[in-house]
Amino acid sequence: MDLNKISDKPGATHAKKRVGRGIGSGTGKTGGRGVKGQKSRSGVSINGFEGGQMPIYRRLPKRGFSNAMFAKDYNEISIARLETAVEAGKLDAKKTVDAAALVAAGVIRRERDGVRVLGGSEAKSKFNLSVAGASKGAVSAIEKAGGTVTVLAPAKEAAADA
Repeated sequence: MDLNKISDKPGATHAKKRVGRGIGSGTGKTGGRGVKGQKSRSGVSINGFEGGQMPIYRRLPKRGFSNAMFAKDYNEISIARLETAVEAGKLDAKKTVDAAALVAAGVIRRERDGVRVLGGSEAKSKFNLSVAGASKGAVSAIEKAGGTVTVLAPAKEAAADA
C-alpha cells in the first residue's frame, strides 16, 4: 500500500460550491444571496433582531438556573451495551467492572466524572459493577441476575469524610 494510492470512499467528499464565478455556473452574479440589502453583504449579524420591536428572548421571563459550572458529566451506559461488550469478548463479566475496565474494553472513550448504569433491559451476565451511579431499574436487573452494584462516593464527599 502506498500513501499516494489512499483515497476516500466514493461519495465521502464533495467539491466546495464556488459562488460568484459567472452566470453559467448557476451561482454567479449574486452568489445565491438574493438581491441587494443588508443580508446580501458580508458581515451581517441580525439573528434575533425584530425590527426595533423588543425581541422575544427579552420579552419572555427567565426561568430556573443552569448548574453548568458544578454539574457532573457522567458516561451513561445501558445494561444492553454491557451485555454486547461481554458477548463480543471485550469485557470480562467475572471481574469487577469499573470505569477503567470500560475504557480498556473500548466501551467508553474516557472516564469523565464517572459512569452511570441505566436499565431498560434484562441482564444475562452476572456483573460486579463499581460505578458512580445506577438507576433503580439497572440495580434490580443486575441483582436479579446474581450480580452486585457498588455506588462509589463522590470524590469531594469522600475527602471530607477522611
